[in-house]
Amino acid sequence: MGNSSGKGEGDEEEDEEEEKDGEEVEIVQKKKKTEEEVEEELPLGVDELLESGDPVLDLSYRKFKRLPARVCGLMHVEKLYVCGNSLRGLPDGISQLQGLRILALDFNKMEDVPLAICQLANLSRLYLGSNRLMTLPHELKNLRSLRCLWLESNYFQWFPKELYELPNLKSLQIGDNRLKTLPPDLCRMDSLRGLWLYGNRFQTFPKVLLSMEGLEILDLDRNKISEFPSLKRLRSLRLFSYDHNPVKEPPKVGEEVMVVGEGAAEFLEEREARKERRRKEEEEEALAGEEPIIHGILKNSYKPAADDEDEDEEEEAGSPVLEYDDEEAFEYETEELIGEGLEYEGEELEYDRAYVDYEYEEDVDAKMEA
Repeated sequence: MGNSSGKGEGDEEEDEEEEKDGEEVEIVQKKKKTEEEVEEELPLGVDELLESGDPVLDLSYRKFKRLPARVCGLMHVEKLYVCGNSLRGLPDGISQLQGLRILALDFNKMEDVPLAICQLANLSRLYLGSNRLMTLPHELKNLRSLRCLWLESNYFQWFPKELYELPNLKSLQIGDNRLKTLPPDLCRMDSLRGLWLYGNRFQTFPKVLLSMEGLEILDLDRNKISEFPSLKRLRSLRLFSYDHNPVKEPPKVGEEVMVVGEGAAEFLEEREARKERRRKEEEEEALAGEEPIIHGILKNSYKPAADDEDEDEEEEAGSPVLEYDDEEAFEYETEELIGEGLEYEGEELEYDRAYVDYEYEEDVDAKMEA
């Protein structure tokens, strides 16, 4: 009797455990079902977007907390915009979209870069601005085709060296972070053409930037730099912005560099006036130098056909006299010194951070394909 009673109690405990496990499974299933039901209730118009077959899919500002799972099955999508939602991550299935070239995830709540993104081998532009990022995953090196990366308005305190492994990265936007220094080996990023460092915490000019001779755009607005070195060695530089730093005049730069900041307007006006004076001086020198040479050639080109006595006889007989009209026979053409101006249109680099506008992608992609 005693053994039978003990066995019964054990069975009861086992039944209770099985019942408890069953309840947990049921809860998980209900939760999953609830998530699926919530996901099916898509905002108005989203269903049509998902079924359109358009290679550009814009799901920005739809109040998504998670990306609709159906997106992961849209293999035709090349450009995906999911800005201004409440995403903390992405489904692993996003890695199936191997045709994806542009992914915009600005203004979400991501604390980490989803690893599924790092499997998008053909991705050329990645926008992660205004999230909660502090680091980048090591797997980011898999994005060998990445040319443009925006990381502005995050929480980076140190420059992410994972970027060194991106051989084709040309444009890096990392403004409005918490950087105080740059690594001394930053020059390893020799393909970089545009670097935005505005709104960080630099108190001195990072000397490593003087070694980056391929830079075309450099933005150091809104830092605390009180002195700039000469930037003339940056021969490719076309735009340098230093606005809202405690300096009163721009540094020395190349003749074709546009500068933006305190005292820049006066500097540019003076430089243009100097160019104009130089142009006029060269034009005047060319005019003054050509006349005597031309007249000398004309005078020497007329040779008497006989001795002086014959010449006198010919003159008496009415020999022809050489005449020429300065205006008709000789036109002075002076080459105008026309600079490249103050507008910079570099390939795939766009200097406009005030408004995130992705429509310029089409023109840039066409240039890259050409």
